[in-house]
Amino acid sequence: GMVKLAEMQDGNDTYFRWLKEIGTAHDWKLHDRLYHADDHTVGQMYLELYRKYGDRKMIQPTKKQFDHIMYHPSQSVLNWATPFHQDRWNWCDALFMSPPVWAKLYNVTGEKKYLDFMMEEFKATTKFLFDKKESLYYRDERYFSKLDNGTKVFWARGNGWVFAGLCNVMNELEAGSKEYKYFLGIYKKMAKKLHEIQTPEGHWAMSLLGQEFYPTPETSGSSFYVFGLAWGINNGVLKRDVYEDAVVKGWKAMVSHVTKEGMLGYVQPIGAEPGQAWPDKTEVYGTGAFLSAGYEVYKLFGGASGK
Repeated sequence: GMVKLAEMQDGNDTYFRWLKEIGTAHDWKLHDRLYHADDHTVGQMYLELYRKYGDRKMIQPTKKQFDHIMYHPSQSVLNWATPFHQDRWNWCDALFMSPPVWAKLYNVTGEKKYLDFMMEEFKATTKFLFDKKESLYYRDERYFSKLDNGTKVFWARGNGWVFAGLCNVMNELEAGSKEYKYFLGIYKKMAKKLHEIQTPEGHWAMSLLGQEFYPTPETSGSSFYVFGLAWGINNGVLKRDVYEDAVVKGWKAMVSHVTKEGMLGYVQPIGAEPGQAWPDKTEVYGTGAFLSAGYEVYKLFGGASGK
């Protein structure tokens, strides 16, 4: 989110310099766990800063770690609570956290091995977690047969992570490539479903199929959907006359939950399933999703690089 905000500053590098200081302070290393997707996420920022500054030290630790993973791939299965199970992408949030880093690394190095590894793992996760009937992802195996007030449990923020991750991956691929077409197919199915289930207020329910049971607004998942739908229009893969109203309604809903002090409220706390959100509670991932949404909405209506 901060990288996207930095890109909107028209030559003012204040935010880029701040992000660079963070990378420097951490020696451009990913977080502690070798295989865990959450600990790869910061690599998205490192690779964008490398694109701006061209300093190889910004991506060398990520490249070295990913090379190690490729040559020592996890043998874990995707079932929940099996040994070392989160060493692979067996929960849907992971599809935002790690795959875009692999895709960016492929793009900046030109080494297809990074793309090939990512494709193999992404397809395995999708085969495991994607519900073809609903065009949504289960958070993890525990929710395959679970019902909430009689509805299947599809967590809003979890699917938001996936939807945004698809966009971030496709940004790195040639539009006509077989890999791009694979992600685009999933993206369009999700976009159609999300368009159908948006609430009248403009947000998406924390349990996507359970609007009547989860009336409380939630801004982290919903911001990702605004981001992803606006991205689709901006990149010519969604029809503006079909999807623009959903983007506008969603963005207005998100902005309405920013307090007078500038804090984004109604962000559901860290979790794995539908729950509670409050007007005076926030989290950094909610803000990041909101900034990402704002970036695409800004472009949609004629901002920098708008179409």
